[in-house]
Amino acid sequence: MDLRGLLASPLGFLIGLSLGALGGGGSILAVPALVYAAGQSPRAATTTSLLLVGIASIVGLRPHLRAGRVRVATGLAFGAAGIPGSLLGSAVNQRLDPDLLLLGFAGLVLVAAWRMLTGCPTCTKLGEDLATGAADAGGGVALASRRDVATRVDVGRVLAIVAAGTAVGFLTGLFGVGGGFVIVPALTLLLRMNMPTAIGTSLLVIGVNSAVGLAARISTSSIEWGVTLPFAVAAIAGVLTGGRLAGRLDPERSLRWFAGLLVAVALYTAADVVLG
Repeated sequence: MDLRGLLASPLGFLIGLSLGALGGGGSILAVPALVYAAGQSPRAATTTSLLLVGIASIVGLRPHLRAGRVRVATGLAFGAAGIPGSLLGSAVNQRLDPDLLLLGFAGLVLVAAWRMLTGCPTCTKLGEDLATGAADAGGGVALASRRDVATRVDVGRVLAIVAAGTAVGFLTGLFGVGGGFVIVPALTLLLRMNMPTAIGTSLLVIGVNSAVGLAARISTSSIEWGVTLPFAVAAIAGVLTGGRLAGRLDPERSLRWFAGLLVAVALYTAADVVLG
């Protein structure tokens, strides 16, 4: 087992803790943690992050499946639309200058922090609980009626879905992130899904894109298992612990603190690239 993985595993636990307590978004810290604590290159870190994002999406998908909040066929179709983008993003990742990759990632972290503060339901457990609670408050009949709103399928809508899927796949392949803040609006606006169903379905899309991005990199880069395994195990332990703590935390205050942490990480990453 790699010493770097052991040294970075406490950060993996903290990232998992944020995922369990706050919901999505915590995994975006995996790349800077792996770069600055585990000493991985930006390319290796984004590859490891793909694996972590895939695991997180699978773990998060199960309760949504049990609750009937996942449209499997739609999620697979949306994920398939993202395959070209994921392959392209993975190819660009292999050719992009590492400093430019980190600068781009820092910008993405700032976007994630902004979306958290504006109540993005795919970014936090608080937003997700509010969205599902609001829908469930209307009763099962109301939820079913909102879920099954008829949507006219035309060329323009299909092209928009393909474009959105491609954009999400590209972000996943390039930066090793999930892209839920793009997927859910696309599912709600283009396919008229209610928010809980869009949230659940987005996790399936993220899983598909992560698997494709990871498969595309296997032939060109290898996963440093000595670093990845202890980091992933610590992250899973953090998710389980965070899930138990979620009900005891002030969600809005925790959310503000975490968004502030994202901003600090983004600024540090950008400054390190520019001044380093």
